Amino acid sequence: MSLSPLFVEKSFDDLPGWGDDDHLAAFAAFRRSAFHVLARPYRSGALGVDFTAFAEAYAQARAVSLPNRPSFSARNEARSFFERYFSPARIEAEDGGLVTGFYEPEVEASPVRTDRFTVPLLSRPADLIDIDDASRPSGMDPYLAFARDTPHGPVEYLDRGEIERGALAGEDLPGEGLAGKGLEIAWLADKVDAFFIHVQGAARLNMTDGRLRRITYAAKSGQRFTGPGKILSQIGEIPLEKVTMQSIRAWFKAHPDRIDEILWQNRSYIFFREAAVEDAALGPIAAAKVPLTPGRSVAVDRLLHTFGTPFYIDAPSLTAFDSKPFRRLMIAQDTGSAITGPARGDLFAGSGDAAGEIAGIVRNAADFYALVPRSLVAGAVR
Repeated sequence: MSLSPLFVEKSFDDLPGWGDDDHLAAFAAFRRSAFHVLARPYRSGALGVDFTAFAEAYAQARAVSLPNRPSFSARNEARSFFERYFSPARIEAEDGGLVTGFYEPEVEASPVRTDRFTVPLLSRPADLIDIDDASRPSGMDPYLAFARDTPHGPVEYLDRGEIERGALAGEDLPGEGLAGKGLEIAWLADKVDAFFIHVQGAARLNMTDGRLRRITYAAKSGQRFTGPGKILSQIGEIPLEKVTMQSIRAWFKAHPDRIDEILWQNRSYIFFREAAVEDAALGPIAAAKVPLTPGRSVAVDRLLHTFGTPFYIDAPSLTAFDSKPFRRLMIAQDTGSAITGPARGDLFAGSGDAAGEIAGIVRNAADFYALVPRSLVAGAVR
């Protein structure tokens, strides 16, 4: 496997603000991946960053004990670690780089349906199956990675509109919504809150019985995602440059009678599973199978990139995180259906409303520098 010509070799001195970053925070996130890969390696991305080339860096990261209290010395050691084992390469993407933000919503929920809590979050149905090129019937959309198992073979799964109109209702409860299948994990009071949990792929649930629960992505119906912001822009309701999570929510609040009209145009529907809250300071376990670190984990195109890769991201117009130009070392630990391209990233902002306020407005141009294991660099990048 050879590195893509999209990688252009740079030095650490070429990275704006490199010396001012908190490398120890990034190292802690990297170290979580270093332990995970002992059980299951990551797949190498198509751009040629071979997973096996991380072996030495991962072994060293596992051998380091993190200090209870970060110090100047520890931060310098973390910086030296990345400079010792990696070499930066700027990703020359044809359309430039772009970052958006995501977060873990935190909402009130009920373990049972009530007059107030009527919107369910569902677990994976028994008839939803994974599908690939070998098992996909002729004529089925090649995009679909999930299908409905029937006696006559796999067919496209029910979409958002069908599910929310009651297509998964039990035969003994026609027209009674989703009751009867036992798929309900919890019930929410607001359909828009539920939709944005679908978008984020995880949530913390403050249950009415006093428990704190976490849900995370389990599967999806399989259809393509169509964002409400794009739809509202196309129909002239919100100018494209003003589309944010906050502006979308405000529009839905002002037009409650049109929520289904807009949301059902996004046919993709997400199913969830419960997950433990092992460390309240960290986010959910995501695609790279480690807890996300606020401000240090980034979702990337997993077909192109290799999970665990450090990325230095320079987005000087982005100041939502700490009122300073965003120049941070991030670790690739998640992915998403909308995250496509070599210089495309989704920054994990954390959990709760404050993180949502940050994530909801992030849409900024950015330069991406991949930190490539040194063993892959010699003579391989421009």
